Amino acid sequence: MGEQAEEREPEKLTKHICVGLLAHVDAGKTTLAESILYLTGGIRRLGRVDHGDAFLDTYEMERARGITIFSKQAEVALGDKAVTLLDTPGHVDFSAEMERTLQVLDYAVLVISGSDGIQGHVETLWRLLGRYRIPVFLFVNKMDRDGTDRQQVMEELKKRLSAGCVDFGPESREREAFEEELAVCDDRLLERYLEGEPVNEEDIRRLIGERRVFPCFFGSALKLTGVEEFLEGLSRYMAPPQYPQEFAARVYKISRDRQGTRLTHMKIIGGSLRVKSLLANRRRDWDSGKEVREEKADQLRIYSGAGYRMVDQVTAGQVCAVTGLSHTYCGQGLGMEPEAGLPLLEPVLTYRLELPEGADVHGMFCRLRELEEEEPQLHIVWNEALGEIHVQVMGDIQTEVLKSLINERFHMAVEFGTGSIVYKETIGAAVEGIGHFEPLRHYAEVHLLMEPGEPGSGMQFESACSEDRLDRNWQRLVLTHLKERRHPGVLTGAPVTDMKITLVAGRSHPKHTEGGDFRQATYRAVRQGLKKARSILLEPVYTFCLRVPSDTLGRAMTDIQRMGGSFEAPVTEGQESILAGSVPAASLGDYGRQVAVYTKGRGQLSCSLKGYEPCHNAQEVIEASGYDSESDTANPTGSVFCAHGAGYVVPWNQVDEYAHVESGLRPDQTETAKDRGTDEGGSETGPQTVPAYPAPVKASSGLTLQETEELERIFERTYGPVRRYGAWDQRRREEQGTERRQEPGGDVPRSGNRQEKEARPREDYLLVDGYNIIFSWPELKELATASLDAARGRLMDILSNYQGYHGMTLILVFDAYRVEGGVGEIFSYHNIYVVYTKEAETADQYIEKTVHAIGHKHRVTVATSDAMEQVIILGQGANRMAAREFLEEVRLTEEEMRQEYTGREKGGKNLLIDHASDDMAKLLTQVRLGKRTFQERESDE
Repeated sequence: MGEQAEEREPEKLTKHICVGLLAHVDAGKTTLAESILYLTGGIRRLGRVDHGDAFLDTYEMERARGITIFSKQAEVALGDKAVTLLDTPGHVDFSAEMERTLQVLDYAVLVISGSDGIQGHVETLWRLLGRYRIPVFLFVNKMDRDGTDRQQVMEELKKRLSAGCVDFGPESREREAFEEELAVCDDRLLERYLEGEPVNEEDIRRLIGERRVFPCFFGSALKLTGVEEFLEGLSRYMAPPQYPQEFAARVYKISRDRQGTRLTHMKIIGGSLRVKSLLANRRRDWDSGKEVREEKADQLRIYSGAGYRMVDQVTAGQVCAVTGLSHTYCGQGLGMEPEAGLPLLEPVLTYRLELPEGADVHGMFCRLRELEEEEPQLHIVWNEALGEIHVQVMGDIQTEVLKSLINERFHMAVEFGTGSIVYKETIGAAVEGIGHFEPLRHYAEVHLLMEPGEPGSGMQFESACSEDRLDRNWQRLVLTHLKERRHPGVLTGAPVTDMKITLVAGRSHPKHTEGGDFRQATYRAVRQGLKKARSILLEPVYTFCLRVPSDTLGRAMTDIQRMGGSFEAPVTEGQESILAGSVPAASLGDYGRQVAVYTKGRGQLSCSLKGYEPCHNAQEVIEASGYDSESDTANPTGSVFCAHGAGYVVPWNQVDEYAHVESGLRPDQTETAKDRGTDEGGSETGPQTVPAYPAPVKASSGLTLQETEELERIFERTYGPVRRYGAWDQRRREEQGTERRQEPGGDVPRSGNRQEKEARPREDYLLVDGYNIIFSWPELKELATASLDAARGRLMDILSNYQGYHGMTLILVFDAYRVEGGVGEIFSYHNIYVVYTKEAETADQYIEKTVHAIGHKHRVTVATSDAMEQVIILGQGANRMAAREFLEEVRLTEEEMRQEYTGREKGGKNLLIDHASDDMAKLLTQVRLGKRTFQERESDE
């Protein structure tokens, strides 16, 4: 079970602090951890890395290679503080293992080799510590070696890391300049110091916690020199964090023990956790786009080296491993803790995994996902086109470790092919991406504002869409789909990065939209935006520090320039010259070996990942990749629209014209291919062959008069004049000056008699969406609040009068799709047909079905204000009439009917008025003159 501390049980202490050990490889970090454990009573015997018996090197590979590969945990006691010590890998190939540990650290100890000074990876670690805002103690190791100079190292630390680096050795603290050196790091403290007030320990703790001061200690971990003073400094100047009472935890690692049990390593940062407690993957009031999963914490293990002890409860500040959780992942927040940000370090090399002959490729791919789960920056990719497994890693040594792990866990000997560079893509200017997905019975549209981000910022997602335009749940779903995958670029298919994507508009359908529709629309919006944008190919770049004999400096400078790199002015130190700069990872290759050859072993090259920058030979890489974004069927660039009851694909460069939603973005907020004077598609050139499609129709709820007229003009340009009842009849009557409708073939009566039907080859149909009209007309809407039956009856009476005057076949459709067990009903009401749909059938569906059946045989008009329904109707060859337009039409018809029933004689007299009572004659006169309606009269009564 591992060795225990003899002096004190750490779990009984209330002040818990988590401290991480970080270093460049071979700086002596694991040796320092051994010394700390030995001096605090954690182990009884000092182990050594070169002897293969270090307490925290628990894996055979680590002992064989003499390097730390996996982060380890140990428990020590410093005074009244219980300290969890986390030893992290120092080799650059395992930087991802180190970076995820930073998420749970309260303090960090950065170990630097006094003989080698600040190497390239140390500066990367320093940037990471700054990003995570972790207070840092520095221990300069190997000071027992010849040629080490304490003062020279301090000057280098101040110059290359921070001016806040202060020597905290016993001799330095006795100097008068020590307090002054601390005071100049903080303006408030400096004022007090100048007034004669000394710097106290509480001030020092505050400065360290705020990352204004970085205490530096010197010694030799192997010989235990300076380690006790270092521990005394840690105990004195570390301040335990204050934690909330409510439960919160951060998952930083997933592993498996020797029996294959899945372990979730986490730090409790609020409240406490007991055995058998239920843990949810998120708070219930957060992102409702995710399914809530609750699992029990079966065991709580406190590890120390390879051994562990089980406890019933862990409190805030402690680090533990939990069994029984199957859906956790690195960076996950539990309880009140939010998700962690994206890691800074990412793999830059990709290798093809070569399996033994006859091996199950798909089965191995699924098993390798276990390793990917344990190592987040190990990306296992399935290449569908080649049927191969590709592995993205940080470096060559990681591939050797992976081979051993796969052989040990899955009993299969694998090899890795030749490595290649992991490229990425970004955009050069803001652009709007539109995705539309509308096969029959599906609907979703998404508008995204895609903007270039700062280098190294990764992908950022947010929503600026009003909930009036798109419901909050749909917005969350869009953001979930944006985050759930790596979106491929359009130049080489490489993942996109350094981009901010904002949801600015969208639309769903109340009946036809499903969750998967927004996934398709979101993916297509990203792809369409990338096709419109000026895409930029990015490549990984290393910063390097090259030490060579001065007589080989010219060769070194020539090599760096040939590789497309850049460097600062060289610095000469004695007979050596130092060259620092940056160089593309693709060009660097095995240059370290070449340095050793041409310097006869006296040269030294150290590198660290700088980040991604524009590719120095982009066109060459793009051509070599052979990627065609239009042939990538798994990532389509176009959108799917619907017409005549079937979906059809619209190419990416026509989607803007077909979109149903206006995003509201100003033209100056985005850049198009036309604006920048280049071919559409950025770097992709050449003519675009695009099939012809029906002209797009824009739809929106509550269309304005201008939008309605524009919609008609667009449709008429494509399909000919839009013919409708009412206004069409009125205009024709006004032009002809007659009360009889003129049709091809002669002058026929209005009443819809047999002579008219025989003269007219196509019948007229009017389909009315009942409930849509009721809740669109103010009079009926008010009546429906009191009695929906009364509103239905009133509408049927109005439409009976309307049909009797115009003579078309009128079908009134009411929604009954929520009536349980409903079989539907069709009956005649006076001279119209009334339809109640069956269970699970909406009025929209019934109308669409009817229009599809008779729309090409007869003249069909549909009265509705459902914008989506209007678009479908026009696409199927019918006419549409908005609810307010239909209301005006009904009122005009009623006015004409009143004028006919109160018709005038030639002498200007009215027989009805002349023979009515005085009160009735007065009312009829007002009605005839249009000053009052019968409804107003009824309301008066």
